[in-house]
Amino acid sequence: MRSTRPSFHVRRDRGTRRGTSPVVAAVALASVLALTATACNSGDDKADGQAASASAAGADDTGDGKIKIPDDIRQKLKEHGIDIDKWKHGAWKNWDKDDWLREANDFVNPIINGLWDPDRMRHADDPDKGVDDNDLSGDQGVTDPTPAPVNAKAVAPTYHANAATAGKVFFDSPEGTMVCSATVVEDPAHPGKSNLVWTAGHCVHAGKKGGWYRNIAFVPSYNDSGKSADQLQNATKEEVAPYGVYWADWAQTSQQWIEQGGETGGNGAPYDYAVIHVTPEKGGNGKSLEETVGSALPVNFNAPAVPKVPSITATGYPAAPPYDGQKLYQCTDKPGRLSIDTAAPTMYRIGCTMTGGSSGGGWVATGSDGKPALVSNTSIGPVTSGWLAGPRLGDVAKGVYDSVSKKFAEQ
Repeated sequence: MRSTRPSFHVRRDRGTRRGTSPVVAAVALASVLALTATACNSGDDKADGQAASASAAGADDTGDGKIKIPDDIRQKLKEHGIDIDKWKHGAWKNWDKDDWLREANDFVNPIINGLWDPDRMRHADDPDKGVDDNDLSGDQGVTDPTPAPVNAKAVAPTYHANAATAGKVFFDSPEGTMVCSATVVEDPAHPGKSNLVWTAGHCVHAGKKGGWYRNIAFVPSYNDSGKSADQLQNATKEEVAPYGVYWADWAQTSQQWIEQGGETGGNGAPYDYAVIHVTPEKGGNGKSLEETVGSALPVNFNAPAVPKVPSITATGYPAAPPYDGQKLYQCTDKPGRLSIDTAAPTMYRIGCTMTGGSSGGGWVATGSDGKPALVSNTSIGPVTSGWLAGPRLGDVAKGVYDSVSKKFAEQ
């Protein structure tokens, strides 16, 4: 949260905001394009690496290591004015407002092999949003007292052994390479073989005044052995991304976020979530993301009211000082309520010192069955840190989730 206002800790890049309308936003053309997120001011002009565009639906792999785009998909891209060859050689850096795709079905994200190298990932910035206390609309609805700060605790490496579903989302924004946190979640259409990732809406879409971010990719168990920033200076890609890089071939957020998500303040925060379907950059080994990391969390869209939740654990890679974004942390606290808008769902809020970069990270609570489930994600927090807030997942969130699952149900 690098804003001058008690920022809503939205792990988003330049323009991922939250929205407030009831429609679920479908992300089309995503099966062909993979957008990656890194950090602001991290050398977004470094788009080297050979690009290969992949389609999750019917890509023609000729066996020569190059993935070809079906003619019908290529035609759809042309309709959006996107030339794949020019795109992969740097045209994606054009953020002209008139050309920035923003509608739900405009999502495109071609894979650019090698774009997310260790150096680019290490320097990705956090896309936090700042918010003044005055932006909380005078505690409309039900808002509990501000929670006491809870010091974030470092997750012991290896991260895969202690938080297998956690990882980082990288992407490019007009401000540069950006980074968020994210969680591998179950896919009802593919039990035990999910390729779904849960994060914040502001980590894939800029909201009301912007469009879809580009080069979105997910790295599970980033820096799995917990190396320091200095130790990562000469790290190999395998050390930084031990389970590989997965590009988004589809992304979906709420229409509320697209229509009302804001750069600062809490606009759209109650609907600040997104589901990404991913595909491996290198073609993979035939295994799904869930099979590769060995775990995926169920999502609870009917979580109990705040007073009935004994504790929530938030996980993420905080990148703003005093953290550097390279290590995984967690906070556990009994949640309180935060109301941004009386017409929108009341959010969960917990004490936590994690900063920007943790946006999008999963919030987990133990259900009545005694098993952990994802109940929210980090959305906003004050610039001074101390607390985080996340949306309570209901029908709109379930609509986003189900839509992505059904889109890939036959694949």
